[in-house]
Amino acid sequence: MIGLLQRVTQAKVEVSETLIGEVSKGLLILLGIERGDTEKQADRLLERLLGYRVFEDDTGRMNLSVRDIEGGMLIVPQFTLPADTQKGTRPSFTPAASPEEGERLYDYFVHQANASHDDIATGEFGADMQVSLVNDGPVTFWLRV
Repeated sequence: MIGLLQRVTQAKVEVSETLIGEVSKGLLILLGIERGDTEKQADRLLERLLGYRVFEDDTGRMNLSVRDIEGGMLIVPQFTLPADTQKGTRPSFTPAASPEEGERLYDYFVHQANASHDDIATGEFGADMQVSLVNDGPVTFWLRV
């Protein structure tokens, strides 16, 4: 399971020109689900994301997590993250979970996030989404469990 996190001052996701999720200061999480991923991995990734220290403290060091700052998390499913890009000029999506399994684990991840953190917004699994953000820093990290 892959979580591409971006520290943002704002982020939003739209489907068919309709706003479906947005956060102000916090994290945009692009979530990639791979074949064989489990709920245990989803739980581990969520804990890492909630505790990952990417926000600055009073001394300017990245010592605070999204939990510490009570920031928002916008969780967007992105099936292209697990793509195999090692050969050729077209990605292979063989490493990605099936759509059914991907949606099941995405829904599980979002449910667990809502149970663990107050400010959660989401994208829509399988939809053509337009994601807008202001990356703060820029700060971007790729986490894999």
